[in-house]
Amino acid sequence: MSDAVEGAGRAGAPGRRRPLGSGESARPSPQARRAAAASLIGTAIEYYDFFLYGLAASVVFGPQYFPSFSPVAGTLAALGTFLAGFLVRPIGALVFGHFGDRIGRKRLLVISLLTAGGATFVIGLLPTYATIGVAAPILLVACRVVQGFGFGGEWGGAVLMAVENAPSRRRIVYGSLPQMGNPAGLILATAILLAFTTLLPADQFQAWGWRIPFLLSAALIVTGLIIRVRLRESPAFTHARETRALARFPLGELLRAHPRELVLGTLVVTASPSVGLLLYVYLIPYGQQVLHLPVTTMLILAGISGIGLILGIRMSAVAAEHLGVRRLSVCGLLAMAAWAIPFFLLFDTGSLPAAVIAFALFGLAVGVANGPQATLLAELYPIQVRYSGASLALQLAGVLGGVIAPVASTALLAATGNGLYIGIWVIAISLISLVSLVYLHTGAGVDASESEQGAALTGAA
Repeated sequence: MSDAVEGAGRAGAPGRRRPLGSGESARPSPQARRAAAASLIGTAIEYYDFFLYGLAASVVFGPQYFPSFSPVAGTLAALGTFLAGFLVRPIGALVFGHFGDRIGRKRLLVISLLTAGGATFVIGLLPTYATIGVAAPILLVACRVVQGFGFGGEWGGAVLMAVENAPSRRRIVYGSLPQMGNPAGLILATAILLAFTTLLPADQFQAWGWRIPFLLSAALIVTGLIIRVRLRESPAFTHARETRALARFPLGELLRAHPRELVLGTLVVTASPSVGLLLYVYLIPYGQQVLHLPVTTMLILAGISGIGLILGIRMSAVAAEHLGVRRLSVCGLLAMAAWAIPFFLLFDTGSLPAAVIAFALFGLAVGVANGPQATLLAELYPIQVRYSGASLALQLAGVLGGVIAPVASTALLAATGNGLYIGIWVIAISLISLVSLVYLHTGAGVDASESEQGAALTGAA
């Protein structure tokens, strides 16, 4: 089975594709470092927006925008607006992917940041149900849809800018940096929301304090834009454009020539966002309503899982440079499945030390699975459809995870009253991703000439 990422030391062996990157040197160029920083910071901003909305949906939006519902129904309605953004993310992936494969990665990264970040800022200004009635939740959903559309194009572009500019022996580590933006955004959103829930009286936080974290996103957007506008286009895409090797209709080419990679790639990366959302979003109201834990405790636990996620991503990406993306992905998926039942056994005790251990180790397991996934998806597709393929696969996985996680968890809990059945569902979704990985030809889209092209262009720069 072909695997272009089964270890840098064997990358140049006869009959193996050379990995996607900007040359054989292990030393990063200034452009590679800028691209890596821009990818990490940009995705951290986007995930800050993403998780801030999810956390606020769990603790604020119910009473503010759905006050006529019961507390549980209001929370579910608020989480429903969270899901609305998931449903539009594949559309964003299609649109941004098409133009990213046609005109380049850099400009689309700037547009995605403005789109998603702008919607987050506007949420901080929205009137509530008490002020304008039913128009309030409608506007909230509209902002969430715009946010999801922009987010649908963010990840793919950030990953490709990092990986296509990376030194060949560091491509998995560079590809993991946008993945680290996920927990970095979570920790930042959790810390800021936790600060305001702690410093402000509950009535003031519910009245106006929750708006400040959304408005603070403006400063983050400006920071991200300053970094991204200074980037150059990736060498691999520049060469493809100069040689007229681009696809006229990338989506059509993707569906015609790479349906297997799209389907299996989507299923491989479905478990991670699904279990991640369980940790960061759904379990917050679960902890409040079922275990009667304070919201501050649940926010702290979400942040702890984010720290575990960062450590897992970093460790698995470094290890994957030597052991291969497949081995580390298998380890992460098996760890997620193995920890699912012990997690709920610990968490359901209501003990804070037990919950800290449960969340930290679950975050670590998800991180191990996450670390190599960005490079895995990037290397599934040739340059002509890479933005479309990687973006669409991840966003379809996000829809599956974003819809399945809360719906399955709510249904299982309502039917059984036992969180252990949610753990069984986690095992099932992890095994689906694992079986899909077995049948996936990783690295199938890498062109052996890309390294030399990138090296020449980087050297010329």
